[in-house]
Amino acid sequence: MMRFPRLCLLAMLCAVASLRAQPAAILTGWDHITVAPMKTSIYIGSVTLTTGVFVRSGSTLTTTYEATVRPWFFWGETGSITISLPDADLAKLAKGERAEFSGTGSNQKNKPRTVTGYAQPADANSGKMKVRVMADGIELIFNGTYHFGAAGK
Repeated sequence: MMRFPRLCLLAMLCAVASLRAQPAAILTGWDHITVAPMKTSIYIGSVTLTTGVFVRSGSTLTTTYEATVRPWFFWGETGSITISLPDADLAKLAKGERAEFSGTGSNQKNKPRTVTGYAQPADANSGKMKVRVMADGIELIFNGTYHFGAAGK
């Protein structure tokens, strides 16, 4: 008589365990992240940050960037960014939780750039993000959106 309730309990636990494991698998099919251009204000001007498509390799994401400064075009720069996003943080994103990231970059003159921020998912494939870039002692804060994708999409 007690076997049936125990069997039901075991079946429910197995079902819950498989559902809990599923979110991490959601993000395994992508290897690219597209970030929409982001803009921030500076004293009497603005900076637009445009990145290429981030390519995932292990727990790192790498891309190029272009920063356009208006009206002071001569302050603009190009370079590369590498961000670390471990599997534990990817699992957080898959569960709909906020994940923080950090990374480094360098401009065309090999000046270092520090990158920090967080991503807040809106659904399984996209969300909002806040990015802080430290450039020559000045912190620039950008708000934008991201979208996960697979190769060729």
